[in-house]
Amino acid sequence: MAIIRGDQYIERIDNLQSNIWINGQQVRGKLSEHPAFASVMRSQARLYDAQHNPNKQPVLTFRTSTGELAGAAFLRPTTKDDLEHRRLAFQEWARLTAGMMGRSPDYMNTAVMALASAADFFGQQHPSYAEHIERLYERAINNDLSFTHTFVNPQVNRSLGYMEEDGEPIAAKVIRETTDGLVIKGARLLANQGGMTDELLVLPAGGTLLGDEYMYAFSIPSNTPGLKFICRPSFAAGASSFDAPLSAHFDEIDAIVVFDDVLVPWDRVFFYKDAWVAKELDEETHLAIMLLHQVLARRIVKTKFFLGTVELLSEAIQIGGYQHVQEKIGEIAAALEALRAMLLAAELQAKPDRRGTMVPDPAPLYAAAFLYPRLYPRFVDIVQLLGASGLVCLPTEADFSSPLRPDLERYLQAATLPAEQRVQLFRFAWDLAMSAFGTRQTLYERFFFGDPARFATTFYHRYDREACAQMVRRFLDSEQR
Repeated sequence: MAIIRGDQYIERIDNLQSNIWINGQQVRGKLSEHPAFASVMRSQARLYDAQHNPNKQPVLTFRTSTGELAGAAFLRPTTKDDLEHRRLAFQEWARLTAGMMGRSPDYMNTAVMALASAADFFGQQHPSYAEHIERLYERAINNDLSFTHTFVNPQVNRSLGYMEEDGEPIAAKVIRETTDGLVIKGARLLANQGGMTDELLVLPAGGTLLGDEYMYAFSIPSNTPGLKFICRPSFAAGASSFDAPLSAHFDEIDAIVVFDDVLVPWDRVFFYKDAWVAKELDEETHLAIMLLHQVLARRIVKTKFFLGTVELLSEAIQIGGYQHVQEKIGEIAAALEALRAMLLAAELQAKPDRRGTMVPDPAPLYAAAFLYPRLYPRFVDIVQLLGASGLVCLPTEADFSSPLRPDLERYLQAATLPAEQRVQLFRFAWDLAMSAFGTRQTLYERFFFGDPARFATTFYHRYDREACAQMVRRFLDSEQR
């Protein structure tokens, strides 16, 4: 089958009938018709449809060894041209979502590709594990699968010395092994798009839960018996595109994943009960580096939308002549160019690993990931500072269809825009920087790769500082002579 159309994606998710709860009620019937999921599923469907657009297909797809067209995120890069191909595909999709969908299928498909590119690593524990991850990759390519994943244990106690007591599990763990597979009980957090993907990919969560029962990796269908998704409320269910230009389309609905004695068949498991595999997984598969490449490509597009937004705000109310406004817009432009340079540097300095996978230079990617959680809140600040009170007094689409329209047209016009277009622009800026959706996006980008402080420590230890230190030593030695 290879690449699918948007209607096939929607039909497939509807047919799963996964166990999804939202606002205290279990979702019944077609998920794509539920107010909280309908719009974002249509947005996801448009990504799949774009793969069939003759103008976009060369960028969004590649030919497999069997001649089938597959999504570009599944392409295992072996050359720098492959990395460029992947980046262009990431950004093509990101433009369709304003960079707001952090779990568009290319993110997790990249993860599956990275894991499968090092299948032999999993096979060191047991030969069948290598076969399992390879089969997952083949199944994903052939069916253009979508995935979500869980990566955080419940925040019961985050102190360094906390260990979960015996008894009813909280963090998901293996409670028994059977001839058919592993039985998992407990919960994991933050499955973005939980319930609206074909499968759930589960990797080690880390932290202080270090027992064998927490060391596993597998992928299962979203409708696996005993699997339950408890979703947060939608930020804009049923809202119009005018009233909620971003949240009406791209709210991915985060979910808690509950495992109620879920049986994971052995042929779905690709690592279990091996501390060394858990420790070396990222280094061997380059999982984080490949994901950083995808994320930075998307974030660049998202930053362009911030820059475009503040430029249009400036034009609409004619504030571009002020130096402080120019400085603020320049901040976003400079950040954009720095991020673009880091992405290109990572590709330019890429090297093949011992398995032949072309791996981007991690240093620029880690640097960008270190900076972005600090840059993003500043982008939000700039939108708020430039929009000011204009981001507060925002009538709705219904107001413009009411007897109030003459008043709105007179009092809410802008220097370069009639009132309705001006409000539409400011509502976009509000949804970007002030709505529940916008503030969730800020938190999301802050913690995308976990605790920013912990990530900073990782960056510190990974970055090669010795060459710079040696330059100073040589300079000091030469001065002493």
